[in-house]
Amino acid sequence: MLAEKIEQGLSMEQILFTEARSFNKWQDRPVSDAQIEKLYDLTRLGPTSGNCCPARFVFVRSVEGKEKLKPALSRGNLEKTMTAPVTVIVGYDEEFYEKLPYLFPHNDARAWFTSSPALAHETAFRNSSLQGAYLIMAARSMGLDCGPMSGFKNDIVDEAFFAGTKIKSNFLVNIGYGDASGNFDRLPRLSFADAARLA
Repeated sequence: MLAEKIEQGLSMEQILFTEARSFNKWQDRPVSDAQIEKLYDLTRLGPTSGNCCPARFVFVRSVEGKEKLKPALSRGNLEKTMTAPVTVIVGYDEEFYEKLPYLFPHNDARAWFTSSPALAHETAFRNSSLQGAYLIMAARSMGLDCGPMSGFKNDIVDEAFFAGTKIKSNFLVNIGYGDASGNFDRLPRLSFADAARLA
């Protein structure tokens, strides 16, 4: 759906926000290796605290990969995930700080986290969530539709895809070319007065 809207010349504001939706059904159109690599290359440019970049991504699109993911999915997320061209597991590396000498070389940032597992976890979870949001925006900017989700068993995903590592799953994002027939009416959002204030 967004690919067509981009061709119609909509503004980036419309493409990323006002016209974009969370999709539950998908067209039978593949997402290529080149698109996935471009998607990651855009996503990685989004800011994270101390350039910590804790997110780790698995782009699940093979039959074998979807079968590994299937037992973790809630009933409501099963069909839309199994039919999506790509399901991205957005994870986070609990030892992300081991990459900080490369990612943040002008300071000993690694030492900020090695003595505090709680701070490391909080930082990894918060910033991987940010990076997952960047992934959604990057995909939309490329004309791909998204369906982000919770509704899965993290422990099953972690065992199937991250066993033997320090990586944990955060959330899932289905990506492809959406079929609007599966969309609900847009739900309400809180007004500025209900959710924000000036200080």
